[in-house]
Amino acid sequence: MILAVAVPIVAAANSPLLAWREPVYIVAGFAGVISMCLLLMQPLLAARLLPGLSPVTSRHWHRWCGLALVAAILIHVGGLWVTSPPDVIDALLFVSPTPFSAWGVTAMWAAFGVALLGFARQRLGLRFRVWRLGHTSLAAVTIVGSVVHALLIEGTMEIMTKWALCALVVLASVRALAKLRVWDVRRRA
Repeated sequence: MILAVAVPIVAAANSPLLAWREPVYIVAGFAGVISMCLLLMQPLLAARLLPGLSPVTSRHWHRWCGLALVAAILIHVGGLWVTSPPDVIDALLFVSPTPFSAWGVTAMWAAFGVALLGFARQRLGLRFRVWRLGHTSLAAVTIVGSVVHALLIEGTMEIMTKWALCALVVLASVRALAKLRVWDVRRRA
């Protein structure tokens, strides 16, 4: 896990594309890289697949990791807003000429939806299985949108580590879904 997270960050830090970039732009870009790293941890924590963590500890870290993910997304988008407001407005309105923008914005809103469902779980009064299906569906949109967003961008993330990190995010998500059987909302015996 440490290598899967550290290698893409170190590779991005050594990118020649960082030369002559404003600090705000660099922070925004690294917030995006960190978001992908957090997306790798989220399904593993949700499915209790990380060794050495009790179910309660894993759930606790899943919540904190989710909050960190939302914060990283806000830093990513906020930093890009500071450096180029028209581009962010175009992306948010889905009129940007770059295809990665729509994927990123879709993933962002889905991530906000996941966090909102996480916070409002008790207040919504939904049965747990229905709530979990909604939470996981939005998480899947977040993951797919984020992976496509990252793969379409030609930026500071080194190509091989970017592909490897994205593949690990997808594999971890599929493994978590298989373990949790989220889609089965029938009452179990």
